[in-house]
Amino acid sequence: MLEKKIITQLRNVVGKDAVLTSREDLNAYSYDGTTTWTHAPDVVVLPTTAEQVSQILKLADESKIPVTPRGAGTNVSGGSIPIKGGIVLCTTRMNKILDINKTNLTATVEPGVVLQDFNIALAKQGLFYPPDPQSFLGCTIGGTVAENAGGPYCVKYGVTKQYVLGLEVVLANGYIMNLGGVTVKNRTGYELIMLFTGSEGTLGLITKITLRLIPMPPANKTMMAVFDDMAVGGQAVSNIMASGVVPAKIEFVDNFVLRRIEEMTPMGLPVDAKALLLLQADGSPAAVEAESKQIVDILKKSGAKEIKVAKDASEAAMYWKMRSAGFAATFGAAHTVMAEDVAVPRDKLVEFIRKLDEISERTGFFICYLGHAGDGNLHPSIFTDIRNKEEFARAQKAMEEIFEAALSLGGVLSGEHGIGLEKQRFLKKAMDPVALNLMRKIKTILDPNHILNPGKIWEEERV
Repeated sequence: MLEKKIITQLRNVVGKDAVLTSREDLNAYSYDGTTTWTHAPDVVVLPTTAEQVSQILKLADESKIPVTPRGAGTNVSGGSIPIKGGIVLCTTRMNKILDINKTNLTATVEPGVVLQDFNIALAKQGLFYPPDPQSFLGCTIGGTVAENAGGPYCVKYGVTKQYVLGLEVVLANGYIMNLGGVTVKNRTGYELIMLFTGSEGTLGLITKITLRLIPMPPANKTMMAVFDDMAVGGQAVSNIMASGVVPAKIEFVDNFVLRRIEEMTPMGLPVDAKALLLLQADGSPAAVEAESKQIVDILKKSGAKEIKVAKDASEAAMYWKMRSAGFAATFGAAHTVMAEDVAVPRDKLVEFIRKLDEISERTGFFICYLGHAGDGNLHPSIFTDIRNKEEFARAQKAMEEIFEAALSLGGVLSGEHGIGLEKQRFLKKAMDPVALNLMRKIKTILDPNHILNPGKIWEEERV
């Protein structure tokens, strides 16, 4: 519990209405997109300027109060859970698009801008920002930078870090630091922008972001392929990537998720399919036509049972709506859903799918999954009930086997969701101990009192 004088000081900084202390408000900020973590803060503060953020962090640093940065809370790694209590510093009121420069192909935004709102504003000017996490309807750009978010488009266009040109970051002591700028090329010193991109709110609080844009591709075409075997579907992905064609998107959905989506929102989907691939080609009209034909030919040769090419934009939108509904369909399937995020080399995707089947059979837990097959990034999910301690412990063990399987194939613990609370106990297995120690030292240099998002990424040592 914070002292009343701290609450008063916070109200003096941001105004009474921007400091939340009621039990109902605190509960609303006690969870994120996961189903396994919850912890209420002592107070929620909603600043509107970098100067206010600076004053809040100075106050917190002087009093050694934990600060958990938060956007919309759509993350699924426990990263925005205030596990140590203290202050939740929520940036959703910092929601201005400050500049869109069509000539320079850049945009500057505040962290609380909702990604979908940004995309709509860009589309009006024929511009395109590729990173598209499936929470795009609600997630904020600050959160996507802090998590280095991905999404379906990343197979062709890359993840968030490829588009961050400049950042304004408030350090733990309140210092407002500017990094990078609006130029595409910038080889000035260490790549500190990359240090903060993906840092999960542990090194500083992002208050302004400059992003690289590209022109909107003039044409696109969506295809759906049905398979009787998940591994065969995975091999089809490898065959496409080996052919030299790089689709804008290659998404994978298994039978369980497919049936759940159809139950929730009937679309006439092929519910008997063991696996479904969604693909999109984009570019010039001529290139899209040629690539689509080549992709369809490869899918046929790879054993697709059925292939549909969307006849128009409306049908294509329906297919992608189905994919974006995948997480909702999964999370509604059990009291507790352990939905994870691992990535393996693309040429190991089939082997990883087979390992998932083996783990499922051995542990007795049904494992469903969907994900960004084009970049080897799958989201395996285990259904359990955290109220049943024995079952939940076994589910955690099964998930540990999934992580170990990914690592054994040269994969990583997280492709896009981050470490947060969910995977910190596995970090020692996934990182060189010297690199892990270096991360700790960087954290201490930038945040000596360890107030910023404490308890995240690694299991803490007492300091």
